[in-house]
Amino acid sequence: MSSKVLIGITSKNRYPILPKSINSALSQEYANKEVSVFDDNSTDDTWKLQKDYPNVKWYMSKEEKGYLFARNMFLETTDADYYCSLDDDSWFVEMDKLKDAVAYMEASPQVGALSFKILSNDLRREIKRGDVIVETNNFIGCGHMLRVKAVRAVGCYAVNPGYYGCEEKDLCIRLMDNGYTVVRFPEVEVWHDKTSMARDFPMQHRSGVCNDLVFMWRRTPTLYLIPSFFLKIYKHLSFSIGYKDAKLLMPCIKGFGDFFKSLFSGKIKRDPVSVKGFKKYLSFN
Repeated sequence: MSSKVLIGITSKNRYPILPKSINSALSQEYANKEVSVFDDNSTDDTWKLQKDYPNVKWYMSKEEKGYLFARNMFLETTDADYYCSLDDDSWFVEMDKLKDAVAYMEASPQVGALSFKILSNDLRREIKRGDVIVETNNFIGCGHMLRVKAVRAVGCYAVNPGYYGCEEKDLCIRLMDNGYTVVRFPEVEVWHDKTSMARDFPMQHRSGVCNDLVFMWRRTPTLYLIPSFFLKIYKHLSFSIGYKDAKLLMPCIKGFGDFFKSLFSGKIKRDPVSVKGFKKYLSFN
Protein backbone atom coordinates (compact mmCIF):
# COMPACT_ATOMS: atom_id res chain seq x y z
CA MET A 1 0.00 0.00 0.00
CA SER A 2 1.39 3.36 -1.06
CA SER A 3 -1.41 5.59 0.19
CA LYS A 4 -0.25 8.23 2.62
CA VAL A 5 -1.76 8.64 6.09
CA LEU A 6 -1.57 11.74 8.23
CA ILE A 7 -1.93 11.05 11.95
CA GLY A 8 -2.96 14.37 13.44
CA ILE A 9 -2.94 15.11 17.17
CA THR A 10 -4.37 18.30 18.66
CA SER A 11 -3.19 19.21 22.15
CA LYS A 12 -3.60 21.86 24.81
CA ASN A 13 -1.95 21.77 28.23
CA ARG A 14 -1.40 18.00 28.23
CA TYR A 15 2.41 17.97 28.46
CA PRO A 16 2.61 14.97 30.86
CA ILE A 17 0.49 12.60 28.71
CA LEU A 18 1.00 13.87 25.15
CA PRO A 19 4.18 11.77 24.60
CA LYS A 20 2.19 8.54 24.93
CA SER A 21 -0.08 9.58 22.08
CA ILE A 22 2.88 10.66 19.93
CA ASN A 23 4.82 7.45 20.61
CA SER A 24 1.74 5.43 19.74
CA ALA A 25 1.42 7.19 16.38
CA LEU A 26 5.11 6.93 15.54
CA SER A 27 5.16 3.23 16.43
CA GLN A 28 2.46 2.23 13.97
CA GLU A 29 3.90 -0.27 11.51
CA TYR A 30 2.90 1.62 8.38
CA ALA A 31 5.68 3.19 6.37
CA ASN A 32 3.92 5.97 4.44
CA LYS A 33 2.70 8.00 7.41
CA GLU A 34 3.25 11.49 8.73
CA VAL A 35 2.69 12.45 12.37
CA SER A 36 1.73 16.04 13.14
CA VAL A 37 0.89 17.82 16.38
CA PHE A 38 -1.07 21.05 16.62
CA ASP A 39 -0.45 22.78 19.95
CA ASP A 40 -3.38 25.06 20.71
CA ASN A 41 -1.47 27.80 22.55
CA SER A 42 -0.60 25.66 25.59
CA THR A 43 0.61 27.44 28.71
CA ASP A 44 2.45 24.43 30.12
CA ASP A 45 5.75 22.88 28.92
CA THR A 46 4.41 21.29 25.74
CA TRP A 47 6.81 23.36 23.64
CA LYS A 48 9.72 21.43 25.16
CA LEU A 49 8.59 18.24 23.43
CA GLN A 50 9.60 19.55 20.00
CA LYS A 51 13.25 18.69 20.58
CA ASP A 52 12.33 15.19 21.76
CA TYR A 53 10.35 14.48 18.59
CA PRO A 54 12.18 16.02 15.63
CA ASN A 55 10.46 13.61 13.22
CA VAL A 56 7.05 15.03 14.14
CA LYS A 57 5.68 18.07 12.31
CA TRP A 58 4.77 20.68 14.91
CA TYR A 59 2.30 23.56 14.63
CA MET A 60 2.67 25.88 17.62
CA SER A 61 -0.25 28.30 17.64
CA LYS A 62 0.26 31.67 19.33
CA GLU A 63 -3.47 31.98 20.04
CA GLU A 64 -6.19 29.52 20.99
CA LYS A 65 -7.88 28.18 17.86
CA GLY A 66 -9.70 25.05 19.02
CA TYR A 67 -9.46 21.45 17.92
CA LEU A 68 -11.89 21.87 15.01
CA PHE A 69 -9.62 24.51 13.53
CA ALA A 70 -6.73 22.07 13.86
CA ARG A 71 -8.60 19.15 12.30
CA ASN A 72 -9.72 21.29 9.37
CA MET A 73 -6.21 22.64 8.91
CA PHE A 74 -4.86 19.11 8.76
CA LEU A 75 -7.56 18.06 6.28
CA GLU A 76 -7.28 21.11 4.05
CA THR A 77 -3.49 21.26 3.79
CA THR A 78 -2.34 17.64 3.78
CA ASP A 79 -1.25 15.73 0.70
CA ALA A 80 -2.24 12.48 2.43
CA ASP A 81 -5.04 10.22 1.20
CA TYR A 82 -6.31 9.50 4.70
CA TYR A 83 -6.44 11.49 7.91
CA CYS A 84 -6.24 9.56 11.18
CA SER A 85 -7.14 11.60 14.26
CA LEU A 86 -5.93 10.92 17.79
CA ASP A 87 -6.67 12.98 20.88
CA ASP A 88 -3.75 13.94 23.10
CA ASP A 89 -5.06 11.59 25.80
CA SER A 90 -5.57 8.65 23.43
CA TRP A 91 -3.31 6.04 21.88
CA PHE A 92 -3.39 2.89 19.75
CA VAL A 93 -3.64 -0.33 21.76
CA GLU A 94 -1.68 -2.30 19.16
CA MET A 95 1.08 -1.07 16.91
CA ASP A 96 0.26 -2.98 13.72
CA LYS A 97 -3.38 -2.06 13.06
CA LEU A 98 -3.19 1.18 11.07
CA LYS A 99 -2.31 -0.81 7.95
CA ASP A 100 -5.54 -2.80 8.37
CA ALA A 101 -7.58 0.39 8.41
CA VAL A 102 -5.84 1.64 5.27
CA ALA A 103 -6.36 -1.70 3.51
CA TYR A 104 -10.07 -1.58 4.31
CA MET A 105 -10.42 1.96 3.01
CA GLU A 106 -8.47 1.07 -0.14
CA ALA A 107 -10.80 -1.86 -0.82
CA SER A 108 -13.96 0.16 -0.03
CA PRO A 109 -13.97 3.45 -1.97
CA GLN A 110 -17.51 4.29 -0.82
CA VAL A 111 -16.39 4.48 2.83
CA GLY A 112 -15.84 8.06 3.95
CA ALA A 113 -15.03 7.44 7.62
CA LEU A 114 -13.92 4.63 9.91
CA SER A 115 -14.97 4.59 13.54
CA PHE A 116 -12.33 2.86 15.65
CA LYS A 117 -13.12 0.84 18.76
CA ILE A 118 -12.69 3.19 21.72
CA LEU A 119 -11.83 1.73 25.12
CA SER A 120 -11.81 3.59 28.43
CA ASN A 121 -12.31 3.02 32.14
CA ASP A 122 -15.86 4.36 32.13
CA LEU A 123 -17.05 2.61 28.97
CA ARG A 124 -20.40 1.14 29.94
CA ARG A 125 -21.10 -0.79 26.75
CA GLU A 126 -17.76 -2.09 25.59
CA ILE A 127 -17.73 -3.67 22.16
CA LYS A 128 -16.17 -7.08 22.61
CA ARG A 129 -13.00 -7.93 20.70
CA GLY A 130 -13.81 -9.60 17.41
CA ASP A 131 -17.04 -7.66 16.87
CA VAL A 132 -18.06 -7.49 13.23
CA ILE A 133 -17.41 -4.56 10.91
CA VAL A 134 -20.75 -2.80 10.41
CA GLU A 135 -22.10 0.41 8.94
CA THR A 136 -22.94 3.14 11.46
CA ASN A 137 -23.73 6.87 11.51
CA ASN A 138 -21.12 8.35 13.85
CA PHE A 139 -17.65 8.00 15.29
CA ILE A 140 -15.85 9.10 18.44
CA GLY A 141 -13.42 11.90 17.73
CA CYS A 142 -10.51 10.60 19.80
CA GLY A 143 -9.82 7.83 17.28
CA HIS A 144 -11.02 7.68 13.69
CA MET A 145 -9.91 7.73 10.05
CA LEU A 146 -11.30 9.90 7.25
CA ARG A 147 -10.99 9.75 3.48
CA VAL A 148 -9.57 13.21 2.79
CA LYS A 149 -11.15 13.58 -0.65
CA ALA A 150 -14.62 12.75 0.66
CA VAL A 151 -14.39 15.10 3.63
CA ARG A 152 -13.16 17.98 1.50
CA ALA A 153 -16.09 17.40 -0.86
CA VAL A 154 -18.60 18.05 1.94
CA GLY A 155 -16.76 21.03 3.44
CA CYS A 156 -14.78 19.42 6.28
CA TYR A 157 -15.90 20.04 9.88
CA ALA A 158 -18.55 22.69 10.52
CA VAL A 159 -17.67 25.31 13.13
CA ASN A 160 -20.09 25.37 16.07
CA PRO A 161 -20.93 28.11 18.60
CA GLY A 162 -19.87 25.84 21.47
CA TYR A 163 -16.27 24.77 21.73
CA TYR A 164 -17.04 21.07 22.12
CA GLY A 165 -19.42 18.42 20.85
CA CYS A 166 -21.43 17.06 17.89
CA GLU A 167 -18.96 17.85 15.14
CA GLU A 168 -18.50 14.17 14.31
CA LYS A 169 -22.14 13.35 13.66
CA ASP A 170 -22.56 16.58 11.71
CA LEU A 171 -19.75 15.48 9.40
CA CYS A 172 -21.15 11.94 9.19
CA ILE A 173 -24.66 12.97 8.15
CA ARG A 174 -23.21 15.10 5.34
CA LEU A 175 -20.97 12.25 4.19
CA MET A 176 -23.95 9.89 4.18
CA ASP A 177 -26.10 12.41 2.32
CA ASN A 178 -23.39 12.56 -0.36
CA GLY A 179 -23.31 8.81 -0.91
CA TYR A 180 -20.50 7.80 1.44
CA THR A 181 -20.78 5.34 4.29
CA VAL A 182 -19.47 5.44 7.86
CA VAL A 183 -18.18 2.13 9.17
CA ARG A 184 -17.43 0.89 12.66
CA PHE A 185 -14.03 -0.78 12.42
CA PRO A 186 -13.27 -2.61 15.69
CA GLU A 187 -10.03 -4.04 14.30
CA VAL A 188 -8.33 -0.83 15.43
CA GLU A 189 -8.56 -0.24 19.18
CA VAL A 190 -7.80 3.13 20.75
CA TRP A 191 -7.50 3.68 24.49
CA HIS A 192 -9.01 6.97 25.69
CA ASP A 193 -7.56 7.95 29.05
CA LYS A 194 -10.23 10.62 29.65
CA THR A 195 -7.95 12.45 32.01
CA SER A 196 -9.45 15.26 34.09
CA MET A 197 -6.48 17.40 33.10
CA ALA A 198 -7.70 20.57 31.32
CA ARG A 199 -11.28 19.22 31.32
CA ASP A 200 -14.42 20.99 32.64
CA PHE A 201 -17.31 18.52 32.40
CA PRO A 202 -20.20 20.95 33.15
CA MET A 203 -18.83 23.34 30.51
CA GLN A 204 -18.49 20.46 28.05
CA HIS A 205 -22.11 19.49 28.72
CA ARG A 206 -23.31 23.05 28.17
CA SER A 207 -21.39 23.23 24.91
CA GLY A 208 -22.61 19.79 23.81
CA VAL A 209 -26.26 20.73 24.38
CA CYS A 210 -25.86 23.94 22.39
CA ASN A 211 -24.07 22.21 19.52
CA ASP A 212 -26.58 19.36 19.38
CA LEU A 213 -29.40 21.88 18.90
CA VAL A 214 -27.30 23.60 16.24
CA PHE A 215 -26.86 20.24 14.52
CA MET A 216 -30.63 19.73 14.58
CA TRP A 217 -31.28 23.22 13.18
CA ARG A 218 -28.69 22.97 10.42
CA ARG A 219 -29.28 19.47 9.08
CA THR A 220 -32.92 18.48 9.77
CA PRO A 221 -35.21 18.67 6.72
CA THR A 222 -38.03 21.19 7.17
CA LEU A 223 -40.66 18.44 7.35
CA TYR A 224 -39.11 17.09 10.55
CA LEU A 225 -37.74 20.27 12.10
CA ILE A 226 -40.42 21.07 14.70
CA PRO A 227 -40.82 17.55 16.14
CA SER A 228 -37.04 17.14 16.16
CA PHE A 229 -36.64 20.38 18.11
CA PHE A 230 -39.02 19.39 20.90
CA LEU A 231 -37.60 15.88 21.05
CA LYS A 232 -34.08 17.29 21.49
CA ILE A 233 -35.23 19.60 24.29
CA TYR A 234 -36.97 16.74 26.08
CA LYS A 235 -34.00 14.36 25.81
CA HIS A 236 -31.47 16.90 27.05
CA LEU A 237 -33.62 17.90 30.01
CA SER A 238 -34.30 14.27 30.93
CA PHE A 239 -30.63 13.33 30.78
CA SER A 240 -29.47 16.40 32.72
CA ILE A 241 -32.04 15.96 35.49
CA GLY A 242 -31.35 12.23 35.84
CA TYR A 243 -27.55 12.37 35.75
CA LYS A 244 -26.18 11.45 39.19
CA ASP A 245 -22.45 12.11 38.87
CA ALA A 246 -22.66 15.89 38.39
CA LYS A 247 -25.18 18.73 38.47
CA LEU A 248 -26.00 19.24 34.81
CA LEU A 249 -29.41 20.93 34.77
CA MET A 250 -28.05 24.48 34.89
CA PRO A 251 -25.36 23.81 32.24
CA CYS A 252 -28.13 22.29 30.10
CA ILE A 253 -30.33 25.37 30.43
CA LYS A 254 -27.36 27.61 29.67
CA GLY A 255 -26.72 25.47 26.59
CA PHE A 256 -30.28 26.18 25.45
CA GLY A 257 -29.59 29.88 25.94
CA ASP A 258 -26.35 29.69 23.94
CA PHE A 259 -28.23 28.05 21.07
CA PHE A 260 -30.99 30.66 20.93
CA LYS A 261 -28.45 33.46 21.20
CA SER A 262 -26.56 32.08 18.21
CA LEU A 263 -29.78 31.43 16.32
CA PHE A 264 -31.19 34.93 16.72
CA SER A 265 -27.83 36.53 15.96
CA GLY A 266 -27.85 34.86 12.56
CA LYS A 267 -24.57 33.02 13.15
CA ILE A 268 -25.95 29.60 12.23
CA LYS A 269 -27.57 28.96 8.87
CA ARG A 270 -29.84 26.14 7.81
CA ASP A 271 -28.31 23.70 5.35
CA PRO A 272 -30.51 20.62 5.69
CA VAL A 273 -29.69 17.24 4.23
CA SER A 274 -32.13 15.41 2.00
CA VAL A 275 -35.05 13.51 3.52
CA LYS A 276 -33.46 10.30 2.23
CA GLY A 277 -30.13 11.12 3.88
CA PHE A 278 -31.86 12.12 7.11
CA LYS A 279 -33.85 8.89 7.27
CA LYS A 280 -30.73 6.83 6.61
CA TYR A 281 -28.91 8.64 9.41
CA LEU A 282 -31.81 8.03 11.84
CA SER A 283 -32.03 4.36 10.87
CA PHE A 284 -28.84 3.69 12.85
CA ASN A 285 -30.05 5.39 16.06
